[in-house]
Amino acid sequence: MNILILGDIFGIPGVEAIKKNLPKIIIKKKINFVIANGENAADNGLGITKKNAEDFFNAGIDVITSGNHIWDQKETQNFIEKEKRLLRPENSLKPVPGKGSNIFVANNKKKIAVINLMGNVFMKKSDDVFVAAKKFISEVKLKKNADFIVVDFHGEITSEKMAIGYFFDGKVTAVVGTHTHVPTSDNRVLNKGTAYQTDLGMCGVYNSVIGMNGENSLKKFFKDTSAQRHFPAEGEATISGLLVEGDHESGLAKKAEQIILGGSLQERS
Repeated sequence: MNILILGDIFGIPGVEAIKKNLPKIIIKKKINFVIANGENAADNGLGITKKNAEDFFNAGIDVITSGNHIWDQKETQNFIEKEKRLLRPENSLKPVPGKGSNIFVANNKKKIAVINLMGNVFMKKSDDVFVAAKKFISEVKLKKNADFIVVDFHGEITSEKMAIGYFFDGKVTAVVGTHTHVPTSDNRVLNKGTAYQTDLGMCGVYNSVIGMNGENSLKKFFKDTSAQRHFPAEGEATISGLLVEGDHESGLAKKAEQIILGGSLQERS
């Protein structure tokens, strides 16, 4: 079972890279299921539009996760209720439209549960993420309710992400971090069999400041009055993610391979 999990897709360059390259990656790597974080897909890098979601599904993405920018495009509140393949954080403050987890079917008919969680430290206020994680795994069991389970933890700090990985180890197929837009090199299979990476990075332009135009970002940091509102950098985007090989018998991970393709980062695949 090959599950591809992609980091935050950022702005027009990231969207175009996915549309152009993902179908080929799916064929080449024999991918059965694709999950991607799409909360930065809008043209300005903030939020996701219905058109973005449609483009992603057409390119081969099966489930879109999100995070603190999920509501930056007003239209999202309208279509997320009907579009079950778009998830918002499970521990979002209620009431809120949409769902934070669901069970989907891969192209090989296997059931895959996906949950989107958001960290509590240096993030928008949300319910206790560890309480939400514990509740979820008490209700959705590996090899009972789903053949495979994937967790997207959208958070700022490494310790919180690693703690979630430690908590879920042996209970789910994979735990991946998103949000920082910087890929970490700690991809591995944890002691009890769960694939893990602290942050997948972004599918966006790395010659930037986490996807935004570098020169304008510097003006912001220097409090230059000529600085404009943040806008995405231009250029060739890098596709960043993790390819997880799942074991059909246990539902746990056999391999966790970092994927970095195109753009300015050194390729790994």
